[in-house]
Amino acid sequence: MTAPTLVLLHGVGLDHHMWEPVVERLPDALRVLVPDLPGHGANPAVVDGVTLADLASAVALDIPAGSHVVGFSLGALIAQHLAVHRADLVSSLISVSSVCRRTPVERDAVLARLDAAESDFAASVEASIHRWYDGTEVNHERVESTRKTLLANDRRSFVNCYRVFATGDADVAPHLSGIAVPALAVTGQRDPGSTPEMTHRLAAAIPDCTPVVVPHARHMLPVERPGELAELVSSFVERLTHV
Repeated sequence: MTAPTLVLLHGVGLDHHMWEPVVERLPDALRVLVPDLPGHGANPAVVDGVTLADLASAVALDIPAGSHVVGFSLGALIAQHLAVHRADLVSSLISVSSVCRRTPVERDAVLARLDAAESDFAASVEASIHRWYDGTEVNHERVESTRKTLLANDRRSFVNCYRVFATGDADVAPHLSGIAVPALAVTGQRDPGSTPEMTHRLAAAIPDCTPVVVPHARHMLPVERPGELAELVSSFVERLTHV
């Protein structure tokens, strides 16, 4: 029997390395693909005006038909877009630390972070590090790795992708009810940006979607709680594929 393909999509400003703690805990029965998003890793910078559809179209080239797609943060919006517009590629959808249908107050907050990234990139990186890791037990080396990855970004490309993250939930929201594959929505109880409320909104919007809130966790679930996330993902896929 062919091994199920699991595709892991990272968040804005990060790269495929963020998934390492999860990948090392996944069962060998899964074929795991971890591409870098456009404008990230070794990929060329993205241009001004890039859209969620543009990012999803580029990512689609790296995804075999019938994959189980896991997206984190911006990667979750891309995964949702693929589930809507490239359903041939997506057998199941797992949205990790995903935003959904931001309220006006929530949208103002993320747009303020976008403005901060444009005006003082280094300070915005430090703000992200504090927002993601304060009060967690993630070790210093992992935190420093995240900081280094963020600071290595092309500034304009990062801002262009962050703008997609800040606005892309509004683009995909009207189509969520059309997602016809089994889905899981996971976030941390203490995530201030991709809140438990958003995860429940997402689960309500997608017809066959189960919400999971990880107690006491913040935004960076793949780094902070890799064992729990690997178990959630592998169990979900195993139930669907009987591997």
